[in-house]
Amino acid sequence: MSTSTEQNTVRWYGEGYPSADPAGIHQVLSRLDQPCYVVSGPQGLGAVAGGTAAAGGDGPAVLAAVPALPPQRLGSAAFRAAHGVRQAYMAGAMAGGIASVELVTALARQGFLASFGAAGLLAEDIAKALARFREEIPGLPYAVNMIHSPSEQRLERDAVELYLGHGVRCVEASAYLDLTAHLVRYRLAGLRTGPSGQVVAENRVIAKVSRAETAERFMRPAPAALVETLLRDGLITGEQARLAHLVPLADDITAEADSGGHTDRRPLPALLPVILRIRDTIQREHRYAAPVRVGAAGGLGTPAAVAGAFAMGAAYVVTGSVNQSCLESGTSRAAREVLAQADVTDCVMAPAADMFEMGVELQVLRRGSMFPMRASQLYRLYQTYDGIEALPEKERRRLETQVFQRPLDDVWQECVEYFSRRDPDQLSRAADNPRRRMALVFRWYLGMSSRWAVTGLAERSADFQIWCGPAMGSFNSWVSGSYLNTPGNRTVADVAHHLMRGAAFHTRTAQLRTAGLTLPSAASEYVPVPLETAGATAVTS
Repeated sequence: MSTSTEQNTVRWYGEGYPSADPAGIHQVLSRLDQPCYVVSGPQGLGAVAGGTAAAGGDGPAVLAAVPALPPQRLGSAAFRAAHGVRQAYMAGAMAGGIASVELVTALARQGFLASFGAAGLLAEDIAKALARFREEIPGLPYAVNMIHSPSEQRLERDAVELYLGHGVRCVEASAYLDLTAHLVRYRLAGLRTGPSGQVVAENRVIAKVSRAETAERFMRPAPAALVETLLRDGLITGEQARLAHLVPLADDITAEADSGGHTDRRPLPALLPVILRIRDTIQREHRYAAPVRVGAAGGLGTPAAVAGAFAMGAAYVVTGSVNQSCLESGTSRAAREVLAQADVTDCVMAPAADMFEMGVELQVLRRGSMFPMRASQLYRLYQTYDGIEALPEKERRRLETQVFQRPLDDVWQECVEYFSRRDPDQLSRAADNPRRRMALVFRWYLGMSSRWAVTGLAERSADFQIWCGPAMGSFNSWVSGSYLNTPGNRTVADVAHHLMRGAAFHTRTAQLRTAGLTLPSAASEYVPVPLETAGATAVTS
């Protein structure tokens, strides 16, 4: 006769037998499309996939259970629907075309969102990329980067003209210190009233921020003064001006933590909750029909880190540095190989070319490069002297022989030719300002050093500027010993699939730990294997 305790015990029923060894438990947890049960049997604890659980009977007792969790369930369903993607994952922009057409199209074809690295490219090159997107991935989602250019506003204005002319429906706004009329124009130019009277925002903005005050600006409607100016200048319609106060400036806010390139190096566990709290406060105030979604970026180089971001409430995750080491990135093989050797501690801050005069810095790889030291020296000289002519002769000779490896007068002539095509206003502002001319000359080195890395110019390898965050070192440590350890095996789609599948795997192991279970270490670590050998679930998820 069974006792009441036995009748109320939850037991597992299904086909097969529980796996008790670490390899078998790992295999069960890897079946993300099936629920996983940890049961107590004659041989001790075991794990089994599928089946059902019910009270009573003679099946093995269920100690804990986790539901099926394919990667496409992670994050926000609203993000996936709004951008037309299968997974809440985005590859962020890397300037100078490092986030290349090939990178964007490869991810789009696999159901992921990626942002083209338009910053620093000439308008004609961006236009060629947009034409390729139209031809190669018609109807598939993609974004294009729009970077804040406080010292070169013409670039931002021209970018908006180009994006509106080509029908670009999503931009990733990055490095913004404040809102600009150009960015607001892009957003508002896509507003219209839908069939049922709802506001439709056809031009989507994903704002990458690392400061709470900047996040708040993007979460609120466009400032009335900018709306009035745009309306007066005929850049938006009366209807668009009327609808402006009903929608936030950005659909999505990416909380950017310790990342490569422009970064404030904020810890994600400190930054993300603050921005989520601001979002909730503003939503209660404005009651948007579609609340702003908040994603996470920076430091996301392993499945455990991605799982942690989702556990903290991120609607989506954004990767950057790890994609730069992949075959589709627009950088050189030499740069990819150096990135694949990076450790977590191999990153350092250095002056940024686009905001050099403001003292803004970005995070770069210091392994094998003298760029961080030389760029910092240039900024110190800029702070100390009033122009190239004011440099001590010994200092100038050192710059010409070691850093620029050519006469500074020749460098200035190249600057004149470059800015005559790109932004003549820069030359006008430098005409009677020796210190401004010195800044443009020093920015030549900062700009060319990233170009040398992209082209893999061997004779300037000591000056490579490679934007990189500590996620790169974390990723390299994770894939050590796997097929992804070899740079030639890294593709952006593979990396995206493994990070998301691994995040789902680690989420399930965390749920079991929360239930009080201790799993063998060999059973609780997601190891990347080629997707074609990982089973149908890996390929279709």
